[in-house]
Amino acid sequence: MNGLGGLNKSPNGVVIGLVQLQLPDVKTKADLTAQTARVVELVGKARRNNAGMDLVVFPEYMLHGLSMDTNPEIMCDLDGPEVAALKAACIEHDIWGCFSIMEANQNGNPFNSGIVIDNTGEMQLYYRKLHPWVPVEPWEPGDLGIPVIDGPKGCKLSLIICHDGMFPEMAREAAYKGAEIMLRTAGYTAPIRESWRFTNQSNAFCNLMVTANVCMCGSDGTFDSMGEGMICNFDGSTIAHGTTGRADEIITAEVRPDLVREARVHWGVENNIYQFGHRGYVAVKGGAQDCPYTYMTDLAAGQYRLPWEDEVKVTDGTSCGFDAPTRTYAPVRKEAAE
Repeated sequence: MNGLGGLNKSPNGVVIGLVQLQLPDVKTKADLTAQTARVVELVGKARRNNAGMDLVVFPEYMLHGLSMDTNPEIMCDLDGPEVAALKAACIEHDIWGCFSIMEANQNGNPFNSGIVIDNTGEMQLYYRKLHPWVPVEPWEPGDLGIPVIDGPKGCKLSLIICHDGMFPEMAREAAYKGAEIMLRTAGYTAPIRESWRFTNQSNAFCNLMVTANVCMCGSDGTFDSMGEGMICNFDGSTIAHGTTGRADEIITAEVRPDLVREARVHWGVENNIYQFGHRGYVAVKGGAQDCPYTYMTDLAAGQYRLPWEDEVKVTDGTSCGFDAPTRTYAPVRKEAAE
């Protein structure tokens, strides 16, 4: 059920629009300004497209394209003109928006950041990509954790970015902190199409959580992004999917956070997000609540090491033209507020 793409909106529904944005080629500050204006135009298109839309979601790299250029001239700040324009667009069109920026960082490489702005122009969610797509991406690893906010119509909303979604721990963390809808924005290209599809579905099913996912679309003359706007219900089924690869198409659906809440409370079989921490509760009162997973305890102790660790060949970005780093990781910020 998706309410005919959100055209028929129920009292408890949240209508999401996923913009399969045309992949830009941005090299200069003027290019960045022009691309920001294009995104602002499409916020207006989203509102005109569906009067009941609550949240419009733009893909990763919406302002910068896929060049991986870290030129300071085209990096953004939260208090800069690009974010100000996005805030103004959300106010003008009375809509929540999810946006992507490459964020300047005085202490190292830029961050790949995502923000959610409400319909009054206030930034409600701020996230920095935890898992840059190595060895291709040069971005600083995120240091804000995975924030979960009260989104449109009171839904619990979170955001991860692209490669983050290939780690099941990311979706589990979002759900564990209460997310009913998890957004995943991406710049992926066609070779990732199948893994994109099944991870979007598995992230939903394994956590009884709606996932709303969108990539850049079209070609910049070098790269070909795939669009693939995709909304998955909490049972893992796909309720909307942009399969045409048409740039700037907006894929829409109504989702029901109230039914997510109902399933999380009432499901017995496959209530995996609960059962993960209550193993075997049929046999043991309350279930076993230990941590039997070596990779978790080792990671927490700073001792994560694979049996084949010494055989891994690609361990920095030199294969993609980046200098080997010399800095060690030192997070500046504490985890984002819940």
